[in-house]
Amino acid sequence: MPDPTFPLTPTSCCAEYGRLSRRGLLAGGLALGTTAVLGSAVVTAAPVSAASAASVAGGGSVMVVLSLRGAADGLSLVVPYADPVIRSGAARPRIGIPASRLLGTDGTFGLHPELAPLLPLWEAGELAAVHATGLRVPNRSHFAAMEEIEDADPGSSARVGWLNRLVGDLPGTSPLQGFAVGGGVVPTSLQGPHPVMAASDVDSVGFAGVEGDDGSRMRSLHALWDRQGGTLGGAMRSAFDSADDFRPVRDTADRAGSYPRTDLGRALSEVARIIRGDVGVGVVTVDQGDWDMHSGLGTLEWGAMRLNARDLAQAVGAFFADLGPRRSKVTVVTLSEFGRRVRENANVGLDHGHGNVMLLAGAGVRGGYYGTMPPLSADLDADVPVTTDYRSVLSEVVTTRLGASRAAVFPGFAPEHVGVMTSL
Repeated sequence: MPDPTFPLTPTSCCAEYGRLSRRGLLAGGLALGTTAVLGSAVVTAAPVSAASAASVAGGGSVMVVLSLRGAADGLSLVVPYADPVIRSGAARPRIGIPASRLLGTDGTFGLHPELAPLLPLWEAGELAAVHATGLRVPNRSHFAAMEEIEDADPGSSARVGWLNRLVGDLPGTSPLQGFAVGGGVVPTSLQGPHPVMAASDVDSVGFAGVEGDDGSRMRSLHALWDRQGGTLGGAMRSAFDSADDFRPVRDTADRAGSYPRTDLGRALSEVARIIRGDVGVGVVTVDQGDWDMHSGLGTLEWGAMRLNARDLAQAVGAFFADLGPRRSKVTVVTLSEFGRRVRENANVGLDHGHGNVMLLAGAGVRGGYYGTMPPLSADLDADVPVTTDYRSVLSEVVTTRLGASRAAVFPGFAPEHVGVMTSL
């Protein structure tokens, strides 16, 4: 039975995370480009030559970056059950997961029981977990850590996200190559000089009042903007091109009914439509939150972790089932700004930590457990250490699946070999 002392739904007592929003993270970032609005969608156009944005090449690989916002507890999602501190329950007497309940065990690690919908991927060798990943230097501020993770260029003063650099290294110039789904606002990782798009849903990508019109409204819009100079004129022409190129996506079937009725379920159903539309999208971002579980993380019977893990697994499982033939082109990777402490707090929750786990699923993934997990400590302030820089994991995805230059996406970074991806 649930413990009535603690909340049953995801809650946060972290004031900083509660103040964060997509628009807060965005502040100042769009100065690198110019935006145009299509319905509730947003197009950011490069300051130079934005009018050439119609170049689209479909049929390629797609990377979906799923951000677990609020700092997920990697020790609950993928449990190092052979570690003496975890096995004894010394650090987590109320929230620990018995080894007998874990899935996909290998003698060292096991998956949270609520990740059962991902077992078909695991058994097919298409699901991997890389533990003890993250930033090399601990950063326990949600805002600062999100920005650092999504810039992925330590020491640089340029506000350019790693995914924007990736889009710039892909062939073509279409804003459709980089797409953010969920909030209609471009996330930090996609901010930069290369054109990208953001929308809350597929059907919002279009111009108000155009549907059912005889074409006169669009002719008027073109007459107004086609000869306009400057970045705003370029942004509008880019928006016109993007709306035209996006039509095949809007014609795809909406299969949201096969997903969980959650924000993540709906967002991933939209991502699947975009991919099935085959309009040249190479990178898609989507969020799931709130993972900031200072209290009420719970047990296997109740609590925020159980709910979030179930939502994550059901939504991702439905997503791969929905992709059809395009499934062989799609790789999903999860990121979270930092992990949680090893030891539970007095509120049946966990405070801000350091190392975390990254999950990878789908095309090109070499299934199994990766990463080096040193012995854990039950001390009050003990962290999961970071033994694998998260950029090493991402480097393998962007080079093997998208054919991008590691040096272009992660300037000055020398990755270590993880081995979690196969070659194309």
